[in-house]
Amino acid sequence: MTSTHSPASLPLSRNAFGRLVFFKDGVAHQVNPVRAFPLSAPLLGISLIGEDGKEVLWIADMAAVDPAARALLDEDLAAREFQPLIERIVSVSTFSVPSIWTLETDRGPVQMTLKAEEDIRKLQGRQNLLITSADGVHYRLPDTTRLDKASRKLLERFL
Repeated sequence: MTSTHSPASLPLSRNAFGRLVFFKDGVAHQVNPVRAFPLSAPLLGISLIGEDGKEVLWIADMAAVDPAARALLDEDLAAREFQPLIERIVSVSTFSVPSIWTLETDRGPVQMTLKAEEDIRKLQGRQNLLITSADGVHYRLPDTTRLDKASRKLLERFL
C-alpha cells in the first residue's frame, strides 16, 4: 500500500551499502525513485518503488520535499537517468541506418549506433531531441540551433 508522508519531513537515508532507504511505520524499505514524467514534468510525480516492485510512497511534487531528502533523491535519479548532452556531432558513418555516430558530449567523446530513424524523438518542438542508441543510452539534444553548422547539417539528414 502506498504511504502518504508529508514531503517536508520525508524519512530517507542511505544504508551501509549506499542504497536509499525509506522508513515507514518503523520499518526500513530499500527504495528506488522513479519519475512518472521524466521529460515533460521531471519534478512532478516521483514514486519510491520497493524491492518487491511495489510503490511504497508517491511524491506529487519534488519542490515540497525537504532539502536533505531532496538531495538524496536527486543523487539516485541522476545515476538512474544517465543522459549525456550532445554538444557536437563529429561524424556519422553513413546516412542510412544503422549508422555509427561520433559525438562530443558533456561527458566526453563517445561513439554510438543509431539503429533506426525512429530512435530520434522530437520533444517539445523540432529543436529539443532525445536520441536513443542501440545499447539503450539516451542522449539529450536540448536545442539543435545551438549546434555548430556542420553538426546541424549531419543531423538534418536524419530528421
